[in-house]
Amino acid sequence: MSGAAPLELGPALLHCWPLPQPGIDGDKEKRGHVLVVAGSAEMPGAAILAGEAALRAGAGKLTIATAASIAPLVGVAIPEARVIGLAETAAHGFQSDSARRLAEVAGKADALLAGPGMQDEGSCVELVHHLLQRCSGIPVLLDATAMCAVHPRGEPHLLDDAVDWEHFRFGTPVLLTPHAGELARLTGGVRRNIEQEPHGAAQAAAERWNAVVALKGATTVLAAPGGTLWQHQGGNAGLGISGSGDVLAGIIAGLLARGASLEQAAAWGVVLHGQAGEQLALRCGPLGYLARELAAEIPALLRILASA
Repeated sequence: MSGAAPLELGPALLHCWPLPQPGIDGDKEKRGHVLVVAGSAEMPGAAILAGEAALRAGAGKLTIATAASIAPLVGVAIPEARVIGLAETAAHGFQSDSARRLAEVAGKADALLAGPGMQDEGSCVELVHHLLQRCSGIPVLLDATAMCAVHPRGEPHLLDDAVDWEHFRFGTPVLLTPHAGELARLTGGVRRNIEQEPHGAAQAAAERWNAVVALKGATTVLAAPGGTLWQHQGGNAGLGISGSGDVLAGIIAGLLARGASLEQAAAWGVVLHGQAGEQLALRCGPLGYLARELAAEIPALLRILASA
């Protein structure tokens, strides 16, 4: 692992790393199509938060695949989206034919986000691995339960198949967005140790899985498989609220659909998310603003950061 100091994520760095911009005559197709696979009967809001954030980040088209029981609710909440209802398992996951149903739209998407609000780890891992096969040519972000695709510790029966989980690596890098607790569970490590040494933990995970890892926390660390590290220390305590991570994942997915690389989308997404929290803290106070309010701050912040 590289011993280089991490690069500080902030307006100055992002100014030198501009996002892809559509032309003046660019339509929704030119701005990218995001496929968000998210939500469950008990957590419909995760799909809504992530989907809206993807659009606020500038994506042109949005398809949300979610549990059939909540699909009408999600469609009403985000009328801009196409919503696909997937049959559910008894544990509130998606049934095994879901990958087949999503094959056509996955082939037309420019970015895939999977995981926010998903339940039933077994069915989630199965679906993610099928989607990875169908989405090999587009950027993929795995969040929340979908990150168990690297090692489904909660489902021992999944370890009996042909996958060598202890040495699993993505053939093509994907983006993972764990907090310290999630990374501890995925690696078998200790959360406190990860919190004390986030740079080393993020870089080790990036090398281990051939993934870009955004380790979320008071200091968020972004690590690429090649050894490059970034860190961000902005934001405030108010961002530690239910749904905040779903918004961050959606922002990053929207930037991926616009043509940003995994590293660039994660870097911009982390800074935008942190600055959205800072803007809300100025108006509402440092605690008590809601995750659903973050996405509306993103368009103006994109303009400000692009000209900083």
